[in-house]
Amino acid sequence: MTERDWDDAVRLLDHADEVALLCHVGPDGDALGSMLGLGAALRGKGVTVVASFGDERMSVPSSYAYLPAQDLLVKPEDFPAAPALLVTFDTGSADRLGSLADRLETAGTTLVLDHHASNTRYGTVNLVEPAAAATAVVVAELLDRLGLPLTAEIAAPLYTGLVTDTGSFKYAATTPAVHELAARLLATGIRHDLISRSIWDTASLSYVRLLGEVCARAQLDPAAARGLGLVWTSVRAEDLSRHGLALSDVEGVIDVVRTAVEAEVAVVLKEDPSTGLLRVSTRSKGAVDVGAVCVGLGGGGHRFAAGYTSSEDVDATLARLTSALQAAPHLAA
Repeated sequence: MTERDWDDAVRLLDHADEVALLCHVGPDGDALGSMLGLGAALRGKGVTVVASFGDERMSVPSSYAYLPAQDLLVKPEDFPAAPALLVTFDTGSADRLGSLADRLETAGTTLVLDHHASNTRYGTVNLVEPAAAATAVVVAELLDRLGLPLTAEIAAPLYTGLVTDTGSFKYAATTPAVHELAARLLATGIRHDLISRSIWDTASLSYVRLLGEVCARAQLDPAAARGLGLVWTSVRAEDLSRHGLALSDVEGVIDVVRTAVEAEVAVVLKEDPSTGLLRVSTRSKGAVDVGAVCVGLGGGGHRFAAGYTSSEDVDATLARLTSALQAAPHLAA
């Protein structure tokens, strides 16, 4: 990014009376947190704000039910058909906007806020900082440049984005600047303990039972990734139906599977009940760039956390992914 990019973004938001906000389908904490954080800040300065994401059955995951400013959210069918200013969050490519991707064609101007290195720069103005630990970091900097104060209503969503994309400050992207931003957000009085409990330490018994089944069928391929190892499992649509869960309820499965010490790469294949497609989540412990692998398979993400969507069945999807992992270069320690 350049100073001109920042200046252009500030100018767009400073002069806007109405803003429409979008994040990617199946939103995580950074996507929702970044969007609602900026939305709350803009509403505080008198801007008319609407926000959404393009899932057919749009719903906020239960682990993020505490997020403030959810009254900004509207169903996809109620989202403006031709917004004057469209802002997208944490979305590396247009297809990740789902059913609302066509708004990129009808919007007067599009501002992209993101931190994915794979971002295709599909906006009129692109604030994309791959070095940022989360899109929430980009939003916080933008708020500073807009001269807007941090309030608890703004800080809670931004803190959510920060902690989810740093794995509660465990991942390599955690820097001194990340902790400094966290301190600023905590100084607004938000309850970080309650936020963390909701994200990581709260689950239904149905989820616990499904997790047991899914982990029980996990498989190890020690020869994958040129000997670094792959552990993988799948979540079937029938699993979700049997336990009364939605696809958004099983995002945390990958965080359990990735702990297996025998494998460098972890993968969870999740069958989308509404489309039959497989949503593929990948994680690396640091020796393989799974972001580059997923980009090559039509998706995107970060070096150590990425994903894509496959129209093939589990066996074919796994075979194609395993082949790509064999060709992926190993990263220096």
